[in-house]
Amino acid sequence: MPQDSKHNLEILRHSAAHLAAQAILDLFPTTILTIGPATEDGFFYDVLPSTSFKEEDLERIEQRMHFFADQNLPITHKEISKQEARKIFGNNPFKLELIEKIPGDMVGLSQQGDFIDLCRGGHVHSTGLIKHIKLLGLSGSYWRGDKNNAPLQRISGTAFFTAEELENYLKQREEALLYDHRKLGKQMDLFSFHQEGAGFPFYHPKGKRIINTLIDYLRRLLDEQGYQEIATPIMLNDELWRCSGHYEHYKENMYFCLIDSKSFAIRPMNCPGSILLYNERPRSYRELPLRLAEFGLVHRHELSGVLHGLFRTRAFTIDDAHIYCMPNQIEDEISAMIKLVYQVFRKFEFEHISVGLSTRPDNSMGSEILWETATNSLKSALEKNKIPFKLQEGEGAFYGPKIEFKIHDSMGREWQCGTIQLDFFQPENFDLSYIASEGTKQRPVMIHRAIYGSIERFFGIILEHFKGNLPFWIAPLQVKLLTITDAQLPYAQKLFDLLKSENIRAEIDLSSDPLSGKIKTAQLERIPWMLVLGNKEMSQETITLRYRDGKQETGLSWTDLRALIHKNS
Repeated sequence: MPQDSKHNLEILRHSAAHLAAQAILDLFPTTILTIGPATEDGFFYDVLPSTSFKEEDLERIEQRMHFFADQNLPITHKEISKQEARKIFGNNPFKLELIEKIPGDMVGLSQQGDFIDLCRGGHVHSTGLIKHIKLLGLSGSYWRGDKNNAPLQRISGTAFFTAEELENYLKQREEALLYDHRKLGKQMDLFSFHQEGAGFPFYHPKGKRIINTLIDYLRRLLDEQGYQEIATPIMLNDELWRCSGHYEHYKENMYFCLIDSKSFAIRPMNCPGSILLYNERPRSYRELPLRLAEFGLVHRHELSGVLHGLFRTRAFTIDDAHIYCMPNQIEDEISAMIKLVYQVFRKFEFEHISVGLSTRPDNSMGSEILWETATNSLKSALEKNKIPFKLQEGEGAFYGPKIEFKIHDSMGREWQCGTIQLDFFQPENFDLSYIASEGTKQRPVMIHRAIYGSIERFFGIILEHFKGNLPFWIAPLQVKLLTITDAQLPYAQKLFDLLKSENIRAEIDLSSDPLSGKIKTAQLERIPWMLVLGNKEMSQETITLRYRDGKQETGLSWTDLRALIHKNS
């Protein structure tokens, strides 16, 4: 099995979840199993033990996993009737509930040695391939993520193809725990999460400033490149989602409600709304390419076990753009998007960017010829821009192939953020057209583009990337003015007003703390610049600039400071 595929890593981790379940049942046979999916960083298995597990049990379970891995048991999968499955899992109410909810009369069953589990498939060939594993922790959960259901215990872990990959991950994880964005968010008073809305972030004033700064920065770039910003509803009726294909391919992750006896869905994607806007009136070739941008809030139902701060939420904002163009405009548009992606990521000091080209998945829609045309167009644009890329077979969206941009942070971790997706199918589904120069009706091509991806997730990424020490231009509070005594407050106020005229986010420390205490507070708040003002600075109308890392510049004039502001903004 190729080891460089995200899909194959997911299969390995899914198999590791089953191996964990096998080990748990072997050691604690009265345990009742529920579900055990792969996650972005590993896997988990939710169980109902007769006696609650303790941290020290993890080592025993992990050792048992290695025992079954060393036995190299073949992993098989077959389809059985629901009637037979009910007999096998007759003492497991969770599995029985799952069986009833699976469409059709058949369900999947996986087996390794004496261990069997309800499963739709997707495993490595044998347990001997699951060697490099680590159980990471115990936590509480609820059946189906609902606190009104049975409380469960979750055993989490990870798996890799090589010992080196596992060792690197564990080192990264140790460092990441020190700078976990959830911890930093609390320390810096940026955001919080509450049980009343699990998976839905609450932004505090400073956190909202960062979100707004992210959007404002990108908005300026889009305006320069001829994008027009739109806003579309977050709730639209089911028929739209059926037409777009999302209902068929994505309904398990969508939220639904009834309005006037009709079923509506809260949008998991922004594209159908943009399509309706395009189709509002006849379009001419003279309008193309039409670049419509939207900072669209979407909602997706995620299992409670995979929720992870800002990295995996149930509501987030996508910096979406949908470009409607003629076929002969595709490569120029994609080239411009590629340059924009690199410009944005480098602004955030991401220098190592890798690129993947994801091709047709198993659940795709549309003809093979259109898929080949779309894939070749993306490939050609990458090659013309001399962008090295890796082919990612079967990892495209259901409606088209895509380019994925992956950034590497200061801790060596890889994050998939930006995407460019070419879509010939939605224009067909919604009968989109434009009037060509010769007066005939033609079908436009649709390009989906996001750079941050999820703005919330990108916020979490940069918070950890900079370890909380955000660059001057994006810090929620950029400057704090520190007076030695109250006598300098009028001078501090004058400088504060000048800073505000430059749109700098500043604050005067009005506490009665000594200067050393004020400096310590500002450092804990991770404020990039501190302006230290004493009698000397006031009498000479100068400024002592103290940086977050302790370095200082003395005797600066307002003109000097203003030049530094422009350099760092």
